[in-house]
Amino acid sequence: MPFKLSDLLQPFEDFFKRQASGGLVLIGATVLALVLANSPAAPYYHAFWETKLTIGFDNFGLSHSLHHWINDGLMAIFFFVVGLELKRELLAGELASPRKAALPIAAAVGGMLVPALIFLAINPGPPEADGWGIPMATDIAFALGVIALLGKRVSRSMAIFLTALAIADDLGAVLVIALFYSGPLSSTALALAAGFLALLIIGNRLDIQHPNYYALIGVALWAALLKSGIHASIAGVLIGFTIPVRARHGDESFLNKSFQLLERYKTMERTEGPFHNEQRLGTLLALEHVCHNAMSPLQRMEHEMNGWVIFGVMPIFALANAGIHLAPSEIPTALAHPVTLGVMLGLLLGKPLGILSFSWLAVRLKFCELPRGGSWSELAGIGILAGIGFTMSMFITNLAFIRPELATAAKFGIFTASLIAGCLGYALLYRITASKV
Repeated sequence: MPFKLSDLLQPFEDFFKRQASGGLVLIGATVLALVLANSPAAPYYHAFWETKLTIGFDNFGLSHSLHHWINDGLMAIFFFVVGLELKRELLAGELASPRKAALPIAAAVGGMLVPALIFLAINPGPPEADGWGIPMATDIAFALGVIALLGKRVSRSMAIFLTALAIADDLGAVLVIALFYSGPLSSTALALAAGFLALLIIGNRLDIQHPNYYALIGVALWAALLKSGIHASIAGVLIGFTIPVRARHGDESFLNKSFQLLERYKTMERTEGPFHNEQRLGTLLALEHVCHNAMSPLQRMEHEMNGWVIFGVMPIFALANAGIHLAPSEIPTALAHPVTLGVMLGLLLGKPLGILSFSWLAVRLKFCELPRGGSWSELAGIGILAGIGFTMSMFITNLAFIRPELATAAKFGIFTASLIAGCLGYALLYRITASKV
């Protein structure tokens, strides 16, 4: 079968398909959580997530509820993949050069700053004001899922722009969490965390590529940060940034070794049945090893972990956190709550306004250009889709609010705004790109 150029784009196509499918799974988990929280099973639903889980020994260990383990432990894996994506984009992606990065970074800054200001204008005083970071986030899985549903109506350059925007947005959210949503600091735990981070950096400099090295020290770094006062999710990003980017075999070495193995495989005697003899099996395993070492550890881990995060970590997080109880008669009151209004207006108005205005300014000042094949009307649709906050917004909600009624109001605002943003963004992009079909 002849090789086609489209085969080279298959990983990118798979990425979008995975995002779309992951978005559907995430919606399913959210709906299930809402149904359980508003059903007779609600007491059992909430009690389950408060079940204590202890890892360690009697006098040395960590004991937390399942809800806490998911938000501080499982989500560290989510942030690990975020760290891998950030490093790849900064080194070789849309954020790698100042001119390529200017537009998505400008859009991300506007898309974070304007929503936060709108929220603070509606909620100027504590404790409500503590939620200013909630409407700053964009959920890449949902947003790209909508883009995937639009198919070829949206240009590839605009889809890539949304990806770069969401990743730059994630970087901003990580910085906000680290700087503004961490607790009192422990110097001893911070010193331990610094030591473990140094070991990870040394491993990177020594080109240690085995994932177990980073996994073992990474768990220790996570535990130290958990005790330090800095939110433990930051450990995931730091670990991601220390993963090596150089493959063991360069192109020439890979081609030579693989060619030799393939030539050897051709000369070997074939066996009947589905099983290979020892020599043929050994040659295939050697070829697999060569292919493994020809890939960047960072890119390989990102590819392997992305599915686990999209189909595992994020749905579990939604199932544990999206279960808010809200009777139909309470919806008008909830919509009028200042926190709900701040979140909704921040996501629905602040996101597109900030993205469009800062993008226009960056283009006007000739720092960058619009993505090839894109238009300002398409950028407006992308800005509306960026108002789908969801996963990161819910995560920041858990950090911002201790009072359950404030967290419930924020989550209700997130759900409502994300649903409206997804439908509006899809409808607008569908209409303005009709001529492309």
